[in-house]
Formats: sequence, structure tokens, C-alpha cells
Amino acid sequence: MSTKEPDMKADKRAEDRGESITMIEPLLISATSRFRPELADLALELTAKSTALRKSLPEGIVRALSDLVRSMNCYYSNLIEGHDTHPIDIERALNEDYSADPQKRDLQREAKAHIAVQQWIDHDRLNSRATSVEGILETHRRFCELLPDELLWVENLDSGTREPLIPGELRQRDVIVGRHIAISPGALPRFMERFQNAYRNTGKVDAIVAAACAHHRLLWMHPFLDGNGRVARLMSYAMLRSALDTGGVWSVARGLARNEAQYKRLLAQCDLPRRNDLDGRGNLSEEALAQFAVFFLETCIDQVDFMETLVNPQGLRERILIWTEEEIRAGRLPHKSGMVLEAILYRGAVPRGEIAGLLGTGDRNARRVTSALLERGVLAAESTRAPLLLNFPATLAARWMPGLFPER
Repeated sequence: MSTKEPDMKADKRAEDRGESITMIEPLLISATSRFRPELADLALELTAKSTALRKSLPEGIVRALSDLVRSMNCYYSNLIEGHDTHPIDIERALNEDYSADPQKRDLQREAKAHIAVQQWIDHDRLNSRATSVEGILETHRRFCELLPDELLWVENLDSGTREPLIPGELRQRDVIVGRHIAISPGALPRFMERFQNAYRNTGKVDAIVAAACAHHRLLWMHPFLDGNGRVARLMSYAMLRSALDTGGVWSVARGLARNEAQYKRLLAQCDLPRRNDLDGRGNLSEEALAQFAVFFLETCIDQVDFMETLVNPQGLRERILIWTEEEIRAGRLPHKSGMVLEAILYRGAVPRGEIAGLLGTGDRNARRVTSALLERGVLAAESTRAPLLLNFPATLAARWMPGLFPER
């Protein structure tokens, strides 16, 4: 693992063509924009729904669900980049079970790196630093330094050669993304400082809308040779997590991947210059940025609604208990296993010492039931003495959380 500190200094090869930092404006939607009322309404709706979802779940379920959402977020974010690593294979990688195929193994390691960064975010290591220069560079560094060597090379289409991707280091040459010619590499430090200042200390509504605006503006700068899309989505995830206290139980990445064509089309439109006197006062189109923000927030709301249907207490309980009964009948789980799962669904966590009383049986049988559920991966515990918590294995997602990601 690299110990290199994030460094935003461009070296002497990185030309600064002197672009004015006003080229990136607007960074937020102005108060006079005709989209402002709609965006405010969407921000308030998202806040209410996200808060209700989080409060409806016991903390033990929040922990288990956030672990599964981490894999889901990783799967869909990488899928947008054309890397299809199914969550079952991601779960195997987390258990050090890698494919014998070198290419699949590299993609498993890439997914594991993505999850490690999101876990770092979920442990409150980024919070208000998500849009800071330091935070962006550290996010890129943490992701890339865990990648296999084969994924740390970038094709230079102009020279026909491969260049090394250095974790946490700004690009040192010009790039073209689609039709967009990104700013000169030497100008990146100036633009990233402006980016950082624009999204610092925003109000509640602006903090939510900023998750969409900053998403495009980071991609517009294209600070790294590779990994910009993943960093942008992780940054927006961190911004929403902080602004809404989501607990990590939902993610916009699934919605973006399911609407990938529209997502990329609206991002490209945000590259366009200001159209007329009614299109804001910046260099870039405020209307295009606002339309992307509307799409982004509507996608967030759709994903909160989707997760709410999946974790609805009655529906989730029925799906899990039906599966448990099938496993008991097939002889793969001990009798009364469903009582343990039902108690944990209701309470969020159950101390091991209470299992015998819960089942109305002796300690030996209680340990047998507990061990079987732990071995199947449907229960988890931080230690042999810690309370039992629910776990959502990726292998059971199709049964327990249908639609979360495609079946294998």
C-alpha cells in the first residue's frame, strides 16, 4: 500500500493555459433560477423520505442493510464504467475467494477496493471533507492504491502508449472526454480550490442539491487520468450521507445505472455553454445543470422508495421466514431457526445468552441453532460474546431483497 500523501501540485510538464476559473461557473443553482422551487421541493421530499426510512429500521438492521448496499453501490458504479462484477463475486472477494481467471480476479479486487473506500466513508472518515481538495485526492488515492497493477495503466490514445495511473495524483496531460476538452492540467489546482470553496458551508437545501451539481463539475474538471466517475459517485454518496444522515441504507448508484443513457446524456448537456440571457450568469448552462440536478434528486427519491418497499417490516419478515421454513424442511437449518431471525428483525440485535430462553430450550440446542445460522451467513456478530445481528448475504438477495441487483 502506498504511503504517498495526496499531492495536488502539477509538475513542470503540466501546462497551465491560464483559463479563468469563471469557466466552471455556475457551481450552484442561483436563487433566481426557475428551477429553484422544484429543486427545493425535491430536496425536502428526499429529506422526509430518507429520514423516515432510516428511523423505521432498528440499528442492527441498518448495519446489515448498509453492508449489502455497499456491495450494491459498488456493483452499479462499476457497471456504469463497463465492469460487471456480480455482488456474489464481490462477496467472495471480501472473503478472499478469488476467481482463477486473471481478468475476473482483477475486477473482484477492483470491487473490493471500491467497497473499502465506501466503508471508510460510512465510518465518518470523510464527512464535511467530501468536496475538499484533500478529500477528493484521498478518495482517489484510497481507491486506486488497492487496485491490481493491471488496472493502474491508462491508454494514451494520442501516443498509443500506456501510462501509469498514480493514486491520488492529478493528471499531468490534456484529456478529451467525449466532445469535452477538459481544462489544462496545470490549471487543476486553481479550479479545484474554487470547487472546494463553492461547496463549503452551504445551507440544508443547497447541500442536497450540491450533491448533483458537484457531481458534474468534478467530472467537468476531470482531475485524474482515470477513476473520475467512481470518485464523483463516491463523493456524491458521501455528501448525501452527511446532509441526510442516510445511514448508508440507500444509494443513488443503482438508479443512475438503470438510467445510464439519460444519466450520461444530461451530464454531457451540462458541458454546454450558457445559451442566452435567461440561462443564468455563468459560463456554463445553468439550465442544463438544473435539469441534471432534478434528474439526480428524482433518482434519489426513486431509490429511497424502492428500498422502503424492500425493507417494509411485514414484507421483509415474510420473505425471510418463508425462506427459513423452506430451509428447515430441507434439513439445512435446525427447527426453530425462524424464531431467532424473527426476534432479531424486530429488535435489531439479540444477546446470545437470551437465545435459549427465546427458543424454550437448553443452552446446547440454542448454540446449535445459532451456529447453523452463523454458518449460513444470515447472522453476524463482532465477537463470540457480542450480540447476534442480522446479515444480508448477496447469495440470498434474490430471495430476501428481490430486484436489488440482477440475479446470477
